[in-house]
Amino acid sequence: MKILKDILYGVPLNKVIGSTSQQVEHICFDSRKVVQGALFVAIRGTESDGHAFIDKAIDLGATSIICEEYPSTIRQEINYFLVENSAKALGIIAANFYDNPSSKLKLVGVTGTNGKTTIATLLFQLFRDLGFKVGLLSTVQNQINDLVIPSTHTTPNPLAINALLNDMLISGCDYCFMEVSSHAVAQARIEGLDFAGGIFTNLTHDHLDFHKTFDSYLKAKKGFFDGLSNKAFALTNVDDKNGMVMLQNTRAHKKTYGLKNIADFKAKIIENHFSGLLLDIDQDEVWFKMVGSFNAYNLLAVYATALLLEQDKLRVLTSLSRLTGAEGRFDYMISPAGIIGIVDYAHTPDAVQNVLSTIQDIRKGTEQLITVIGCGGDRDKTKRPLMAQVACDWSDKVILTSDNPRSEAPEQIIREMEVGVMPHNKKKVLSITDRKEAIRTACHLAKAGDIIVVAGKGHEKYQEIAGVKLPFDDKEILTEFLNLVS
Repeated sequence: MKILKDILYGVPLNKVIGSTSQQVEHICFDSRKVVQGALFVAIRGTESDGHAFIDKAIDLGATSIICEEYPSTIRQEINYFLVENSAKALGIIAANFYDNPSSKLKLVGVTGTNGKTTIATLLFQLFRDLGFKVGLLSTVQNQINDLVIPSTHTTPNPLAINALLNDMLISGCDYCFMEVSSHAVAQARIEGLDFAGGIFTNLTHDHLDFHKTFDSYLKAKKGFFDGLSNKAFALTNVDDKNGMVMLQNTRAHKKTYGLKNIADFKAKIIENHFSGLLLDIDQDEVWFKMVGSFNAYNLLAVYATALLLEQDKLRVLTSLSRLTGAEGRFDYMISPAGIIGIVDYAHTPDAVQNVLSTIQDIRKGTEQLITVIGCGGDRDKTKRPLMAQVACDWSDKVILTSDNPRSEAPEQIIREMEVGVMPHNKKKVLSITDRKEAIRTACHLAKAGDIIVVAGKGHEKYQEIAGVKLPFDDKEILTEFLNLVS
């Protein structure tokens, strides 16, 4: 239980009706979850406006309201607080309500189009291996030491973030590593958090269904670094054309990593095989269990972050050499018949190209590369033809199929992907709506030595069709069919 004036500390208030001395037991921004004595924060969302539910919240027991405009009827017994931005206010309020847990551990955020989950997960694994108690907030799962908590969003809402960070403190955590999505920055979900550091991976085509323009998408990512304090570090990929843009206005200590350009933390790929990578990292040669140039960047970012967090270089490299990364990221298997299967979460044109170009670098040239790929429904439509084009350019055979069609007709999504299939590539493409049948067909087409990539869903254990989530695991299904091939 908190006093209103304490949880409103740091929130710019334009106008107040009522008192700040009342006690608050709960904070809600969803009117359906309001209980007696709650503070209700009316937020303008993409699908609904919380201001339309202020009266409902009061009827359910809310005694204080945060809003950007007053309702038409002011109730005498209710406290109203007028703010410029309710979403930003919620972040500060949530942090205050839980006694600002982010300031009591070292919180590091990872942002960018690709690599966020792998880097956050590797950092979690690394620091646990180094002997620390650690928390993780990621797309795949949230975790507090050994306790796994299901994840619903890449970056949770401010109340959920601060509640999880508070639980991490109670469990004795020293560090937390979290993914910071562009949606989270744009929607002020990270407002009020005290970051010890931020990492930028790369920026490519994604989420334009939400941001509308690439410039808005870039500004959302950059907004994370703009908000870092002068006590934090800002680590960026200097090889990405937008890498230095991220650092333009940050107050944080600026650091860079890269494989191609001059950087504070430098690596070079010596060998690249399906079994792993041999890297020269700051003049030390180390063998890693992860594959591909994109993972060389991920490993380098993790290494750099660990050193910026004052860890011993030799211990960091030794531990990193044992780690395997996040589930559903270049998950690799070999069937009894000698067919290689790879499951990956790649769901942007650039991510797909990273995976397929990595395979092209490693393959001997005589084997087939068969790619099974789809695009999600109710998401950025402009990347659909690009995804198909990239898959065709880098593969010997391509099967276009469903991903998570959600509310859209999967056949229509596939038709929009087919637009990206150039005339000279049409002979190598099949379209099979049923994803399970598409994976089975890929296995049927493959022979010993061939490589099958199933892209798009990675760690997900479901397929969402017509708004219903049905059990579906790419890795499980691919393994099942590969084992049937003689």
